[in-house]
Amino acid sequence: MHIGARQRSPITALVVGLAGLSMLAGYLQKARCAGAPFDGVGRSLIFDRIKDTQVCYSDIQFLWLGRDVNLHVFPYVTGGINADGILTGGTVEYPVLSGVLMWLGGIGSHTDADFLLHSALILAPFGLLTAWMLGRLAGWWALLWSATPPLVLYAFHNWELPVVATSVAAIFVMTLERVPLRGRAVLAAVLLAVGFCLKVYPGAFVLPLIAYVLTRNGIAGRRYDVRGAVMVAVAAITTVVAVNLPFALISYSGWRASFTFQENRQADLTTNSIWYWGLRPLFGPVADDVPLPAYDQTVSLLSPLLVCAAFAIALRLGWLRFQRDGVYPWIAVSAAMLCGFLLLHKVHSPQYTLWLIPFFVLLRVPWGLVAAYLVADLSMGIGVFKYFGALAAQTDASTFEVLVKFGVWGRAGLLVVLFFVFLRAAQRHPPVRGRTGPESGRRPVLKSPEPVR
Repeated sequence: MHIGARQRSPITALVVGLAGLSMLAGYLQKARCAGAPFDGVGRSLIFDRIKDTQVCYSDIQFLWLGRDVNLHVFPYVTGGINADGILTGGTVEYPVLSGVLMWLGGIGSHTDADFLLHSALILAPFGLLTAWMLGRLAGWWALLWSATPPLVLYAFHNWELPVVATSVAAIFVMTLERVPLRGRAVLAAVLLAVGFCLKVYPGAFVLPLIAYVLTRNGIAGRRYDVRGAVMVAVAAITTVVAVNLPFALISYSGWRASFTFQENRQADLTTNSIWYWGLRPLFGPVADDVPLPAYDQTVSLLSPLLVCAAFAIALRLGWLRFQRDGVYPWIAVSAAMLCGFLLLHKVHSPQYTLWLIPFFVLLRVPWGLVAAYLVADLSMGIGVFKYFGALAAQTDASTFEVLVKFGVWGRAGLLVVLFFVFLRAAQRHPPVRGRTGPESGRRPVLKSPEPVR
C-alpha cells in the first residue's frame, strides 16, 4: 500500500533525526584526532600518534596539508602534477566540485581541527537531505542509511555525502509524478552530472536512465522515445562541460592533474582492493615499497576493461528484463553497475560503502545480504586502520590482517551476489507514473522479480 505523505512524515523525521545523531557521533569520533597542541603549520600533534590505532583517521584532516588547503589556494587554477606524481599549486585528486568544497572548508581555517569542523558543517546538510529523501521514498528502510555504522564511520572521512545526495536526488525527482517524464529525466541527468563532477561514479547512471527514457512506451508499442533519450544525454554532457570548462580554460594542466593522479595511482596496500590482495602475490613476495611495473601495468589495463565489461553486462541484463517486464529497471541497473565498479576498480576505499547504502534502502535486497555486507564493511572499516597502526608500530599485525582480508574478500563475494540480486530486485518506493500520454500505457513496475502472468 502506498504510504501517504502525512503518514510518512513522522518516519521521515525520525530518519533525519537519527542521521543527525549518527553524523554527530561520527564527527566526535574523528575529532579525537584533532586539537591542540598544533605544530607550526596547524597540524594536530596527536594526529600521527593515534589516527590509526584509535580509528579516528580522516582524509579531511590528513589533506589539510599537501594540497595547499592550509594556504587557502583556490584549486586547479595554478597547480599541476610533477614528474614524481605529486600534486602542486592547490590541485587536488578529486573532480572540480569536490575541490571547491575542500577550498570552502579551508576558508577561515587555521588548523586541521578547524578544517575538520568547517568541512563537517558543509557536508552534514547533504547527509540530512539524503536521509529526508530516502525517508520519503522508502519509509522505515531509510534507517539503513541513518542508523547503521557506515554513516558514523565515514560521514566525515572524505567528501562523500554531497555525491551520494546527488545520486539519491536523481532518483527522487524521477518520482515526481506531476512533472512530465522528459522533464524529470533531464533534471535527474543534470543531478547525476553534478555527481560526476564530485566523485565521477554517478555519471555511469546516466546510461540506464537514457535506456529507461528511450523505452518508456514499453515493449508492446515498439516505439522508442529517441528524442527524450537524446535530451537526457545532452543535459548530462552539457552540465559536465559547463562545470569543468572554466577550470580547463584557466589552467588545463591544473584541471587535468586530478585525472592524471588517479590514472597513475597504484593498487597498493592502501587501496583495499582485490587486485592487491589477490593479483599482486602472483608477481612475487616483495616489499611494499619495491616497484612492480608489470603488476601496475596489468592492473591499469585489466581494471578499466573489466569495469566497462561489468557495465555492459548490467545494461544488457536490464534490457532483457525490459523485454520480459515492459519496464527498463534503471535504478536496479545503476546499483549493479556500482557493484561492478566497487569490485573491479583498483581502489576500494572504506567510505565507498556510503555509495551503496541507498540502493539497499531503495531496492528489495534480502536482509541477510544487507547484514552480511555491513559486517564485512565493519571488519574493513576498523581492521584496516588497526592494521596500519600495528605495521607502523612494528607490532604483531596478524589479527588485523585477518580482519582486512575478511573485509576485502567478504565485500568482493557479496558484491558479485549483489550484482545479480540488484538486477532482479523490485523497488520499494511507488512506481514512477507520468500524467498522461504514451507513458501511461506501459505495464506497471513489478512488486516482485516474477514475470507478469
